[in-house]
Amino acid sequence: MTSTVTDGTAPSDTELEDLRETVRSVCADAGGTSAVRRLSEEAPGIDAGLWDALGRQVGLAGLGLPESAGGIGGLAEIAVVCEELGRTLAPVPLLSSTVLAGQVLAGCGTADTALAELAGGTVHGLAVAAPDGTWRPDAVPVAVSWQGSVPLLHGTAPFVLDGADAEALVVAAAGTDGVDLFLADPREPGITVRRVPTLDLSRGQAVVTFSGARARALTAGGEGADVVSGALDVALVALAAEQLGGAQAALDMTVAHVRDRTQFGRAIGGFQAVKHACADMLLQVEAARSAVVRAVRADGSPKALAEAAAVAQAWCGEAFVSVAAECVQFHGGMGFTWEHDAHLYFRRAQSDAVLLGGAAHHRERLAGLLAW
Repeated sequence: MTSTVTDGTAPSDTELEDLRETVRSVCADAGGTSAVRRLSEEAPGIDAGLWDALGRQVGLAGLGLPESAGGIGGLAEIAVVCEELGRTLAPVPLLSSTVLAGQVLAGCGTADTALAELAGGTVHGLAVAAPDGTWRPDAVPVAVSWQGSVPLLHGTAPFVLDGADAEALVVAAAGTDGVDLFLADPREPGITVRRVPTLDLSRGQAVVTFSGARARALTAGGEGADVVSGALDVALVALAAEQLGGAQAALDMTVAHVRDRTQFGRAIGGFQAVKHACADMLLQVEAARSAVVRAVRADGSPKALAEAAAVAQAWCGEAFVSVAAECVQFHGGMGFTWEHDAHLYFRRAQSDAVLLGGAAHHRERLAGLLAW
């Protein structure tokens, strides 16, 4: 995928900042983290109104997708948007549908209709994770059999982001030729979608069970594994950018608090130990920013992007966890209360840290890539 805008030129800094301000303004109008709280009283899910504004009206549902399907922008724009969404923990399916499912569909080359629907805002879920949450072609939990020319899916797919709200599912399934990709309708007989409880209150997950469900083949001959691997590198950068935005928000929240909170007649931000801790948080955030910028600049070279994406995810996941934990710590007992936002960022950080594989997984992958 090349980081371009619709006229084929690389986006300027001004264009990226305009995009950032647009997303920030729409999220602010939605009430910031109040959008999460409105949904989390029942279960994590999608804010349909916010997704209509961002996905359909602003056009972000097609971000990074081919122009022929109504797509706009590339990896640079994805990173900017995901960073802003991470700041407010916006409950929208940009990562699950536009990035994860969208990049896989784009890599198939046979899904023009599905891509156009996705770019128009229809929510798609991606079911490719192994039981441990990572992508491993040798551990795909869904299998395919054939009834004549019709593929039938069997098995249980865990960790399907926003799966309970998805209107279509992109599924990796193992067959005699290897791993291929299929498009399934969750409303079809033989498909059961179960929303599962999650620590993160801002993003839903589901387990999808296939019992001889009919599907449409998107790839053949075991080509699906390479498609998923390439798409996940883009998704890792998007997730890292999200984590950067969340870490920045947690840092900003902490700095504002230590400036206002007084003890022994002075703001606690004036104590040396607090200054040092905040400086450490800033270093982690800025290092995360550097990792994301480096990954975006690697776009265009699959090998370089894979390596930079592994680095970004290994660093940003741990940085977000650390900064969010310090944020809760500095807020004391208040940071653990339902009314305060600190715990929402801590929950997202912990969940994101293992979402597409933990830091250890990505370091192991990086070692393999460097030896390639």
